[in-house]
Amino acid sequence: MRELGLSPARSIEESELETLQRESFNYFIHEANPLNGLIIDKTAKNWPASIAATGLALTAYPVGVERGFWARSDAVERTLITLRFFWNSPQGTEPDATGYKGFYYHFLDMETGRRAWDCELSTIDSAILLAGALAAGVYFSADTADETEIRTLADALYRRADWAWAQNGGAKVTHGWRPESGFISYRWEGYDEALLLYVLGLASPTHPLSQDSYDAWLSTYRWEKSYGYDYLYAGPLFIHQLSHVWIDFRGIQDAFMRGKGIDYFENSRRATYVQQHYAIENPRKFEGYAKHCWGITASEGPGPDTLKLQGVERSFFDYLGRGVPYGPDDGTLAPWAVVASLPFAPEIVLPAIHFCIHQLKLKESNAYGFKAAYNSTHPSNPLNPFDWWVSSWHFGLNIGPTVLMIENYRSDMVWRLMRKCSYIEIGLRRAGFTGGWLTEEAERVGLAGHVEQRETLPIADLENNEGAA
Repeated sequence: MRELGLSPARSIEESELETLQRESFNYFIHEANPLNGLIIDKTAKNWPASIAATGLALTAYPVGVERGFWARSDAVERTLITLRFFWNSPQGTEPDATGYKGFYYHFLDMETGRRAWDCELSTIDSAILLAGALAAGVYFSADTADETEIRTLADALYRRADWAWAQNGGAKVTHGWRPESGFISYRWEGYDEALLLYVLGLASPTHPLSQDSYDAWLSTYRWEKSYGYDYLYAGPLFIHQLSHVWIDFRGIQDAFMRGKGIDYFENSRRATYVQQHYAIENPRKFEGYAKHCWGITASEGPGPDTLKLQGVERSFFDYLGRGVPYGPDDGTLAPWAVVASLPFAPEIVLPAIHFCIHQLKLKESNAYGFKAAYNSTHPSNPLNPFDWWVSSWHFGLNIGPTVLMIENYRSDMVWRLMRKCSYIEIGLRRAGFTGGWLTEEAERVGLAGHVEQRETLPIADLENNEGAA
């Protein structure tokens, strides 16, 4: 267990960190449909499921087992129900299908599992879902019928995704597809959360991305300097965190990072410090920004709203990809985004968590740890116990990184787990990553990319499994 290393006046106890992790984990136990394993996107009435939140849940279940938050038997049952649902759910061009070409719609009806809100077939959210499935496949390694089926389903789901189709004839991957209009015009370019997507897509043994896809993506990067830090720019803090939930980037470099002399982990550390420095400087003069009050990212907000406050007209937004240093910024901070930077810069994150718990009281009377966001500039509504706006909801996309990055800080568990996943290693190598644990793994097994395979079911048996529904 790591020493927290803070002064007594600002220390956060290990028990407090575990309580935050455990309470957050409970979201995945309770905000789910136990009949299909889907996780609700947001704790609002009649809200749909998020496939990304479901992928985060699949990754979190092993953490819950190891930490004693959940029984292994319960985690096996829920994981198996979830993977069976996705394997057997309808794939096709029908507008109410669950997915197509091995990818899945961003939002699904919690009960039926069918497409919700005419949303897009999402490549990035599907990548997060598949990352969760692969994590489950690595962790549940026992020689039992259920855990063997988990491994088989996870592998089959990953192999079904047609990454080459998602390129739509180009080098970079499209954001998604709709049955009514075809491919979305936007492609994944510029440094963003698609780092995980490209690694998974390159490794596919069935429908891989073209070899030029990763270099095409790298060519769109922006290297900038902000508050004295040279770093690969992305405005919202979550971009510097999400791929790191699964992949240990410490000491490994692709061509871009070799040219800069750092790795993606160090880049995220610098981005975390940029966030803190921006909050200290507070160029837009919002209330509540300070040394321990930062975390500007994609989050819910108090808008849409325009108010004149202390003689200044302020515009506030709803859910939006907020970022620094260029904005958009409306004074909304997300405490979960601070927590998700814990592995990168614990020396500034732990005091900020302490401040959120003890000074801002953002965890009091909350079922699942911190609420999603708060804004000290926007006044409260009459039903809010705070003097300023605080979100009424929890989101699965916030809960997952909270649980998993606390664990990566405490034990490296998810990183160690995914280093055993052959597809992660292969994808990183095909993207040109070298060094660090990749070199150590190659020396250990004597052959780059070789990972011992465990028993799985034949796909034919899986397709004929009458118990899967």
